[in-house]
Amino acid sequence: MHPSPENLIDSHGRVLRDLRVSVTDHCNFRCLYCLPESAAAATFQQARFPQRQEPPPAPQIPRWRPKPQPLTFDEIERAVRVAVQMGIQKVRLTGGEPLLQPQLPGLVAKIARLPGLLDLAITTNGFLFPEKGRALRDAGLRRVSFSLDSLDRANFKKITGHDALPQVLRSIELAQELGLHPVKVNAVIIRGVNDHEIVSLAQFARGRQLSLRFIEFMPLDSGRVWNKELVVSGEEILRRLREHLSLQPVVSINPSETAKRWLLAHSRGEIGVIAPVTQPFCGHCNRLRLTADGKLRTCLFSTVEHDLGALLRDGVPDDAIAGFLRAAVWRKEARHHIGEPDFVQPVRTMSHIGG
Repeated sequence: MHPSPENLIDSHGRVLRDLRVSVTDHCNFRCLYCLPESAAAATFQQARFPQRQEPPPAPQIPRWRPKPQPLTFDEIERAVRVAVQMGIQKVRLTGGEPLLQPQLPGLVAKIARLPGLLDLAITTNGFLFPEKGRALRDAGLRRVSFSLDSLDRANFKKITGHDALPQVLRSIELAQELGLHPVKVNAVIIRGVNDHEIVSLAQFARGRQLSLRFIEFMPLDSGRVWNKELVVSGEEILRRLREHLSLQPVVSINPSETAKRWLLAHSRGEIGVIAPVTQPFCGHCNRLRLTADGKLRTCLFSTVEHDLGALLRDGVPDDAIAGFLRAAVWRKEARHHIGEPDFVQPVRTMSHIGG
């Protein structure tokens, strides 16, 4: 007996259609807003806010924890298959850096042929895409999003910890040559780090016919350097863009879309602004996340995780998996609490959650 469709509904009436799956929590970059372990990142907050001598306290974590057991590709495929049977229509493979998984095209091929799946995408830093892009396209990948937070080589290295801007630019070009569409680029904007590049990034998108997403800096970094003074709001980003570029609003028919979008004049490119900190879109959130070690997260900022991996390893029938998904989704949070007095930053960071 197969699970019936359209059953992933939460207690607030939202129907979940979008599943993000982290295939690894390892990454070959060390970005400021995610895994700030470089020397530049370690001194970032003190340099920006010298009056603050101590970083915010990190959550108390036991000194020893059993090493998480990652899901196998067969387990991931099964979880996705059941979710799609229950109405999930879009799947995005994330990390860490998903292209570090050597057999990723095989997983893409399995997921791409699932009946009912309408969209399959990957988010990547792009470093390994020239080696694997064609195989991923041939396996059934339909679109790709790249992280690109700076067009200045030195600043790119400061943000990511790697001198890899030329490789990422080549990856974006290759994705377009391979016919993946749309090719998206994500830029996390941090005040004093790359906010001076907002206009140049938009001009890059216009020239390359890309979909660029400006994303507000969120409290998901392992170094706990986040504070609201570092956030360049979506409103400010848009104001700066309008001083230099002609923007035409895009009217979306999808209320769950995270980005507000604008077409760029004289181009097939567009820009979008994702503002989860200053303009939360929780009321229409239709996303669910599966971590690399099999934990189901109903919000990017969840402090509770649901252990789907344990069920998958126990070999329970599909109906039991479906019931677990249904129960977890029903408890999906109404909203995140960023900026509120009771906000608690998740113990897991973006690299372990999966974007």
